[in-house]
Amino acid sequence: MMTAGAQIPKLLYGTAWKEERTEGLTTLALEAGFRGIDTANQRKHYFEVAVGKAVQAAIAAGKLTRAELFLQTKFTFRGGQDQRLPYDPKASITTQVRQSFVSSLEHFGTDYLDSFVLHGPNSRGALGRDDIEAWRAIEALAVEGRARFVGVSNFTLAQLRELLKLAQVAPRFLQNRCYARTGWDRDVRRLCREHGVVYQGFSLLTANRQELEHASVRRLCASTGQSAAELVFRFATAVGMLPLTGTSNPQHMQKDLDALTVPLEPAAVQMLENIGG
Repeated sequence: MMTAGAQIPKLLYGTAWKEERTEGLTTLALEAGFRGIDTANQRKHYFEVAVGKAVQAAIAAGKLTRAELFLQTKFTFRGGQDQRLPYDPKASITTQVRQSFVSSLEHFGTDYLDSFVLHGPNSRGALGRDDIEAWRAIEALAVEGRARFVGVSNFTLAQLRELLKLAQVAPRFLQNRCYARTGWDRDVRRLCREHGVVYQGFSLLTANRQELEHASVRRLCASTGQSAAELVFRFATAVGMLPLTGTSNPQHMQKDLDALTVPLEPAAVQMLENIGG
């Protein structure tokens, strides 16, 4: 089984909530230079088939190769889905994970995924039996060489601690909505750093509109000539985060990628880290 693939990128293109624009926007992102794509086999919020069409078309046209791409998708429990399921709802959780995974492979026209993520636990508190069964099934795909890396999304600090104790294959990624008011998920990021888990942050802009209007951010924008969005993505990489952007603007796609190479002074990093108070 082929598991060689692209390096983990510094910025992922997120494909949630794009519906009929999904294929076109994914194509634009690939043309802008994105090589990391994040999606989910959850038709309620994603259109993975359309993401796959864009990826397969780009490869067929010779614009890039599969090995250059970092493809990440997710298994979503029944409670997070609508009626358009990628698996048999009457099957065991283990079977559902495998059916969802195989469906994703078909969407992308590939025989492996770079990252396969549990799209949130089925329990609000401690991890339950279904959560553990799903994780074991995801681990098995990693052991088989069908998923290069595995991870989780929308986990609390306590849930991540629990997972790290029971995991037989260590999670490589944790993806959370990231709020400046919690220090950009500071405690979870710290635990990730201690265990070699890459923290993926999403909704960096939409979840923090008020904070990004702060006068200190506006001054930094003026002095650097960068937008708040560009500064946030550069800040995120500076503190060891792997950020996601879901912009639908081609110019912003390019600027977000270019921002990763712009120097950011330590004082600016500290100011942004503490912008939520």
